[in-house]
Amino acid sequence: MSRYRGPRLRVVRRLGELPGLTRKSARRSYPPGQHGQNRKKRSEYAIRLEEKQKLRFNYGVSERQLLRYVRKARRATGSTGQTLLQLLEMRLDNTVFRLGMAGTIPAARQLVCHGHITVNGKVVDIPSYQCRPGDVIAVRDRDKSRRLVQANMEYPGLANLPSHLEFDKNTLTGKVNGVVEREWVALSVNELLVVEYYSRQA
Repeated sequence: MSRYRGPRLRVVRRLGELPGLTRKSARRSYPPGQHGQNRKKRSEYAIRLEEKQKLRFNYGVSERQLLRYVRKARRATGSTGQTLLQLLEMRLDNTVFRLGMAGTIPAARQLVCHGHITVNGKVVDIPSYQCRPGDVIAVRDRDKSRRLVQANMEYPGLANLPSHLEFDKNTLTGKVNGVVEREWVALSVNELLVVEYYSRQA
């Protein structure tokens, strides 16, 4: 399946708060659809599927991409679930979002795709680029790019800057100082259930 481009609040009502997908909050607390209010008990599979969908929609990745991240996390040492979250959090589009240059991850992806962001002085237009400790992420040195980011910074998506990042608002330059820690992941998700969901496929 390709990237989701439909109504975002429907997804938020179904899965709960997704800080990377939208800044809006749903007015109704129950899921959308005809049977949203009288939802029956969910199966274990449905619960795992929901957790997996949270990751997919929040980070804006396709099913194939997410499966690839799970396989990569399995090969790494340590907790598979935490490694999976780190891989998703260290994507360039998410890092631009967490630095406050964009209000949502889709907006950050657009900045990256349109060539407004540089990594270590070079324009990188690949949203899935994996940021590493020591990377310097900055706004391209041209008026259009600066105006876009400055306008975005007036309405940031998340208030707090994670501990592994630093950002200079005057020069619009950020730096990755390390790998994100679990407590700084803004999304409320049980990553172990996601790993269990993919246990037969990955």
